Amino acid sequence: MPYRLTINGETREIDADGDTPLLWALRDILGMTGTKFGCGAGLCGCCTVHIDGVAIRACQTPIDSVGTAGIVTVEGVDRTDAGRFVQQAWIDLEVVQCGYCQPGQIMSAAALLAGNPDPSDGEIDEAMSGNLCRCGTYSRIRDAIRHAAHLAKPAMETAQ
Repeated sequence: MPYRLTINGETREIDADGDTPLLWALRDILGMTGTKFGCGAGLCGCCTVHIDGVAIRACQTPIDSVGTAGIVTVEGVDRTDAGRFVQQAWIDLEVVQCGYCQPGQIMSAAALLAGNPDPSDGEIDEAMSGNLCRCGTYSRIRDAIRHAAHLAKPAMETAQ
């Protein structure tokens, strides 16, 4: 069945069964490999994307549930203010070790900062709790989220 998905601001047409997970539509059908397969059960966060600004697990989201919602992947997160600041913070603080989980980490962090530009450590921990990192870069991730919030502060003050 044909589906029209809006991904990173661009309409893409695919032919797939409605119960096809969004992850496989992105990776296998559209060739967008930034979103990673981790556990396949929505437990690790590697496949995190945004649907209308909300961080979701693409491995557990069938394409027929997306409708006309806007999808943002790690390939397009830099088009959002929060995404740009998060990516810059990841670079500034050299967060990445092996890097496999980082697309999901970045997507979860960008969703957090888009909704809460000055999160507490507890709020960071809660928002990131569903993202696993086998290399244990959790403290660098938290520091990078704080740094991204700091980077974003002047831009938010100017916008007000």
